[in-house]
Amino acid sequence: MRYLILSDIHANLTALDAALAAAKGRFDKVLCLGDVVGYGPDPNEVIDRIRELGALVIRGNHDKAGSGIANADDFNPVARNVALWTREKLRPENREWLEKLPTGPSTVEGFSLVHGAFRDEDEYVFAPAQALDGLLDAPSPITFFGHTHLQGGFTLRDNKVGVLHFKPAAGTPSTTLTLEPGSTYLLNPGSVGQPRDGDARAAFAIADVPNNTVEFWRVPYDIKSVQERMEQAGLPEPLILRLSFGR
Repeated sequence: MRYLILSDIHANLTALDAALAAAKGRFDKVLCLGDVVGYGPDPNEVIDRIRELGALVIRGNHDKAGSGIANADDFNPVARNVALWTREKLRPENREWLEKLPTGPSTVEGFSLVHGAFRDEDEYVFAPAQALDGLLDAPSPITFFGHTHLQGGFTLRDNKVGVLHFKPAAGTPSTTLTLEPGSTYLLNPGSVGQPRDGDARAAFAIADVPNNTVEFWRVPYDIKSVQERMEQAGLPEPLILRLSFGR
């Protein structure tokens, strides 16, 4: 079984469709680590696509705020603005779908899924010290997490935490991590719809766990068309601009 692992799509249908096109024929099941909505101009369209795929989805903080089951008081003003806009735009059936998304962690075929961290779904894991608890608490050797919008992760072996960075070589869309027995992994597929690691391309991963490999992908998409839809929707300018820079 091969899994397409998506995270932080953030209502960016163009980026999602580019990721799906690149991954076509390479996966059997879709998993999503949350933040289906928020920031972007296409909340209904992205939810529709994810539902069509029959994806297993856990919720993110923007899914909670966008559906209204959590307030957006702890969001910055820009994010809060879009969360409220999203609530107004969602069709009732899609809002209900968001409301019913399960929390992480979830377990699939021997690996785990969380949005932020095991102990707190809204926690950002940026550094090895933050990752250590998750690596020690993990019920399985491999955990996929999102929330930070940074493709990469952490590994624990011989009581040492290592940092993993992935960048496809020139002319190739993906790089492959071979999973080593005796190691524990926290792996982030990156953000489909709003990368923040300096690479504006849509990010995702394909996991072939039985064969001990995870591919980390980056694919270009039509950023300008997304920015135009955001402008038409009256979304905040900082969100429009940052798509061009992957920050």
